[in-house]
Amino acid sequence: MAKLPMNLRDDNVSEETKNLISSLPTDEDSQGKLCKYQGCWYYYNTLQAVINFQTNFQPQDTDIVLASFPKSGTTWLKALSIAILERAKHHSNDPLTHPLLSDNPHGIVPFFEIDMYLQTATPDLTKFSTSTPRLFSTHMPLHTMKEGLKDKDSPCKVVYLCRNIKDALISRWYFRCKYQNKEAAGSILESMFESFCSGVSFYGPFWDHAHSYWSGSLENPKQVLFMRFEALKSEPYVQVKRLAEFLGYPFTKEEEESGLINKIVELCSLRNLSGLEVNKTGKTWMNVDYDSYFRKGEVGDWKNYLTSEMENKIDMIIEEKLKGSGLRL
Repeated sequence: MAKLPMNLRDDNVSEETKNLISSLPTDEDSQGKLCKYQGCWYYYNTLQAVINFQTNFQPQDTDIVLASFPKSGTTWLKALSIAILERAKHHSNDPLTHPLLSDNPHGIVPFFEIDMYLQTATPDLTKFSTSTPRLFSTHMPLHTMKEGLKDKDSPCKVVYLCRNIKDALISRWYFRCKYQNKEAAGSILESMFESFCSGVSFYGPFWDHAHSYWSGSLENPKQVLFMRFEALKSEPYVQVKRLAEFLGYPFTKEEEESGLINKIVELCSLRNLSGLEVNKTGKTWMNVDYDSYFRKGEVGDWKNYLTSEMENKIDMIIEEKLKGSGLRL
């Protein structure tokens, strides 16, 4: 029997966290047991990592956190952010030393709760001490992640990439089946669809997740940037420029005229990244193949898989849940 990924096992959960779980709403999906903490559903080990992060992370004012709901373009956002911050070192001298050519974006920018604090309550952050700003990522909703920043007025910058939930669902379906070595069967998609609609899914409900960052971006636009996957696809030049300005590393007139933005867009394209040797053969520390993170990256691919009834059901739920928020998904 294949060994479960660490985030699905219960072997790293403290007695204190087990006591907490006993007081929380619980449920389960096709992968394992879930509990609802601060409005979000987690597997037990992931909850332990969230608590580890909230308790032990020591933020720096210059930290940048890249956030998303799973399978919403996270790999792409990481790659673009890396390229923006690294361009002074790599675009003009030796491009072959660029970190994206030797490591996957997830290897360069770790997740708080499904990487660093899942392995240990006190991860070694010294490898980040020489880089300013430090780049991290998360799938936690904003209010939960901000508890780890220790200060509600922390100057850390947060970038959230939002994607049409129907496309995110299809991407997540393929991703789950691939790392479980299963055929992408319709029965699995139907089960995941029902979980998404009920809100009882890993990191769900989606509408609450997106709304946490949407409202955060309205309350503090200098700290929280809300981006859309679809806009990044349709106008990459404009959106990459916007991202760089928010991060505090705007492109100079000379860089724009030299075509540097387009070079970054090409470097971070799915076609280019998926073709790199490291992304064909490498694996994460949890033994997930790097090539699992590269599929189609298209807008509207859900139309090839969801029925009109499924489409209408999701649309009606999203409209109802976000009514009056100003957020349209």
